[in-house]
Amino acid sequence: MKRILHLDMDAFFAAVEERRNPDLRGKPVVIGGGGDPSSRGVVSTASYEARKYGIHSAMPLRTAFRLCPQAIFLPVDYDEYVRASTRFKAVLHRFSPVMEDVGIDEAYLDLSDINRPSEEIAADIKKQILDETGLTCSIGIAPNKLLAKIASDMQKPDGLTILAEKDVPVRIWPMPARKLLGVGPKTEAHLKRIGVETIGQIAALPLERLTEEFGRSWGHYLYEASRGLDDSPVTTHWEPRSMSREMTFESDVRDWQVIARTMADLTKDVVQALRRDGYRGRTVTLKIRFSDFETHTRSISLKEVTDSEEAIRRTVFECLKKVELKKRVRLIGVRLSNLEKSGNRV
Repeated sequence: MKRILHLDMDAFFAAVEERRNPDLRGKPVVIGGGGDPSSRGVVSTASYEARKYGIHSAMPLRTAFRLCPQAIFLPVDYDEYVRASTRFKAVLHRFSPVMEDVGIDEAYLDLSDINRPSEEIAADIKKQILDETGLTCSIGIAPNKLLAKIASDMQKPDGLTILAEKDVPVRIWPMPARKLLGVGPKTEAHLKRIGVETIGQIAALPLERLTEEFGRSWGHYLYEASRGLDDSPVTTHWEPRSMSREMTFESDVRDWQVIARTMADLTKDVVQALRRDGYRGRTVTLKIRFSDFETHTRSISLKEVTDSEEAIRRTVFECLKKVELKKRVRLIGVRLSNLEKSGNRV
């Protein structure tokens, strides 16, 4: 029988900062952007103390400041978080070679072939991660990835939840529909319009009704997921579809030099990421969002894949010629897609 573990680090960015500066412990800490709550950035992570004030990821920093002016705001130190991520994932590899890396602060492990009790494995993982990183994590173990992911969120922080198929009606169905993986605000609002507020109420709907309301693909997903069904494998390797970088300006800009310099800087960042991971790309896309949130994307496909910064930058500026800059610019993004392995890693 399959046995899948999902591990989620607790308030990861904030926890790394607290480990680096113990004086932050027990205080509301908000990580986001450049650490300036008056800026246009968003919250990346908030400590559990900050979450008590209603602060959460993706919230504008200005909103977080209004909710908790006494919070400590810190800039994102991505390099340090990557180092901590590498260390805790090295621990996971000791327990099983079948690991799926799904983000800087989470991963799946397939424990199906390990002849040890789940509680014992989880306790060992938690202890080794704490000993080597000073950080805590929450773990969910279940027969599939879907249930393991839900389980890891059930007893945060520093939690362990083990689910079996028989637990779905008792422990999963009473949960709010939003707790089901993939259900966001729009789906939640749609469900409420048809009188559905819990996962169990989704499971009670016939497949025909769900596909009628949500379309064939999403309706099928909701039908199976609400019953705790998921046959997706733990994938040890995946190829990215694209690489991109975006920049939201502190204040809307119209200065051509600022726009051009930003495009060049974003292009440089994308190319560095390409070369670091050993890829080349064919399709260049520029994204422009204006002050009124009107957004345009323009793409050009090259004849051959490339990781040439000059060629990609030149193509980005060709894309810009297709956009009329009559309004102030709020955001610029550069993306390279149709990627192929180059065989070279920097």
